Amino acid sequence: MSWLLLSLLVSAPSASVSAPSAPDMRARIQKLIDASGAEVAVVFETLDGRQSLTIDPDKPFHAASTMKVPVMIELFRRAEAGTLSLDDPLLVKNEFHSIVDGSVFQLSVGDDSDAEVYKAVGKTMTLRQLCEAMITVSSNFAANLLIERLGARNIQATVDRLGASGMQVLRGVEDQKAFDKGMNNETTARGLAVLLTKIATGQAVSRNADAEMVEILKRQLFHDAIPAGLPAGTPVAHKTGNITKIHHDAAIVYGPRLYVLVVLVRGIEDQKVSGPLIASISREVWTELAK
Repeated sequence: MSWLLLSLLVSAPSASVSAPSAPDMRARIQKLIDASGAEVAVVFETLDGRQSLTIDPDKPFHAASTMKVPVMIELFRRAEAGTLSLDDPLLVKNEFHSIVDGSVFQLSVGDDSDAEVYKAVGKTMTLRQLCEAMITVSSNFAANLLIERLGARNIQATVDRLGASGMQVLRGVEDQKAFDKGMNNETTARGLAVLLTKIATGQAVSRNADAEMVEILKRQLFHDAIPAGLPAGTPVAHKTGNITKIHHDAAIVYGPRLYVLVVLVRGIEDQKVSGPLIASISREVWTELAK
């Protein structure tokens, strides 16, 4: 299927209302959720608009690292507009400002998922390098540097323009004063699904920019959730998010039919439990499409 045809299918009014998926798949997924005892939201939709499934699609969750997807989109939007270049250098400085009162805080390498950016403190990295680290290894340090460079309000404005109303980007990571006041980044499964669908169909920034973002998402190194439920070697462009009792995965899956799947989980302490739960839901979706 050509990119143009895919774009038309997604944007056409007749494709915006997709047919519900088989009741037995919904029942199987709901059984997995009920057995887990967790709060789980699911959005699944094939990009031809023929099948979909939603379970609590508009329930808000702490976004964790899934909010790094809109940060990437805003970065590429600005590059497309010519207001910056992805090859621009940025000083790596471990100094950030709380959205509560502007006070300074720092990140700790022990609380992050990657140590490489910390090794560059006092030096520069390109915006492209920081984006790669933010997505593929979910570097919080890289994310905060980009958020301070781009501005959280600008990121949110782009989210709103794309129609992903369930995604709220207020701040970077580890702003304890904001956390204590309940000022957190949030998302819904539907909000994330909108953003990934826009990327998958070349409608987030541009055809070329979105294709580049897809390749970055494909280089994601954490594969214990949605990819773990798929046949080995299935291409997946996705972003995970993990904090205490929170485990999310949001993916574009390049199967026989292209689809978006978002699974948000709250309430499971051990990611060795929540990961297989998300993988099981992913497997049910793949199995249904393979019939």
